[in-house]
Amino acid sequence: MGHAQNDLQSIEQWQDYLLALHPTEIDLGLDRVRVVFDKLNIHSPALKIIIGGTNGKGSTGAILEAILLASGYRVGVYSSPHLVHFNERFRINGEAVDESLLCDHLAKVEAHRGDTSLTFFEHTTLAGFSLFAQQPLDVWILEVGLGGRLDAVNLIDGDCSVITQVDLDHQEYLSGDREKIGFEKAAIFRSGRPAICGDPLPPQSLLDYAAEIQAPLWVMDRDFSVHVDMHQWQYRGPERRRSALPFPGLRGANQLPNAAIALAVLDALSDHLVIPIQDIKQGLLSAHLEGRFQVLPGQPTTILDVGHNPHALRSFAYNLQQIPTTGRTIAVVGMLKDKEVVNALKPLVNQIDLWLCASIPGARGLDAETLSRFVKEAYATAEKTAINPSVDTTTQQKPTVRPRVSHTKAPSLEIQCFDNVTEAYNEAQRISTVNDKIAVFGSFMTVGPILDYLKATQSE
Repeated sequence: MGHAQNDLQSIEQWQDYLLALHPTEIDLGLDRVRVVFDKLNIHSPALKIIIGGTNGKGSTGAILEAILLASGYRVGVYSSPHLVHFNERFRINGEAVDESLLCDHLAKVEAHRGDTSLTFFEHTTLAGFSLFAQQPLDVWILEVGLGGRLDAVNLIDGDCSVITQVDLDHQEYLSGDREKIGFEKAAIFRSGRPAICGDPLPPQSLLDYAAEIQAPLWVMDRDFSVHVDMHQWQYRGPERRRSALPFPGLRGANQLPNAAIALAVLDALSDHLVIPIQDIKQGLLSAHLEGRFQVLPGQPTTILDVGHNPHALRSFAYNLQQIPTTGRTIAVVGMLKDKEVVNALKPLVNQIDLWLCASIPGARGLDAETLSRFVKEAYATAEKTAINPSVDTTTQQKPTVRPRVSHTKAPSLEIQCFDNVTEAYNEAQRISTVNDKIAVFGSFMTVGPILDYLKATQSE
């Protein structure tokens, strides 16, 4: 038996304990974690939906969750990272799990670990599986943390597996081009079980892997698609059409493809799930996920977005354009050093009037001075052309939403540096007028502290 730690009563205490045992935050590979997974003997009759991809995983999962809950199904969701509190990573029927219950299952994993070394992520993932298996759930929605093939979530065989998009991210751990990354992500597919790809131009490696293992694959714009009218949209799948659908409660043009992916999943699992159209419409309207182009109430207009890679910030730049302002656009930005920072920032150089760069703490965090240099490099190397979402220069990949919007604003550059994101946000609030627009983006570790700060000040 392992090293039961009954005195660990909080997630923070568990994190300190587990990081001391296995200091490496990311240690890809399934051999170690599979040993403990097998000991835990985790089984559940629930349907399991596995969601991987570079961007859109959390939003797609949230839309699926909302529709399933609207139809009366009991749903567990595992996603990462969290914004404010760690137990947000585990939701049961729409609510974050109780921290003490999660700690009980962390202790259970510890009791079965023996001498096997696990990362904090692996340990908590197994705890989540153990927790879900003890709940009377109909559906598990599990988000892949990193890649696919070597991620702990890949221990679970999905009844349907999803890849939202394939783009370049986490290259410190997932080296290579889209073909190599596509292969890594495709490893969540299972033989004979439906696979959904939301990328309209998937890497050939993904297509080949699905064919090799005989996983029936539906691809966006080939097998299912989005068709937009003025005030509603239509989903067209290989087996059915759904018309007069409301736009998702989640904002941003990129949410329609995510919604279509969710409907494709439900179609692929229609032998197991019966969901009336009114529940689909209710779920689309009620879907909510903090930090995904989240527009805060009040003035000046403030938008929060966890986007942190080129594909995500390209979508963010387009969505930002759709909220016009007569004043300035002020950026509060913090990023991690293992991201493609310069390429990620390039789509925004025509839109931001003032950059408030903030340091992110921790080993992966980028300090404000270095980030400011990356902002300057983005300005120096960006093409001074209109954002056109129909051309993605980072991957030669066309997005599903393809409007063209031109810019008239000439790029200018004004930067200030701050020790943390809260200081930067306070300065943005201090200097802004009601006609300005504040954009907070770059990382979960940028948006999370701001949400925490706002909730704390509102409760005072």
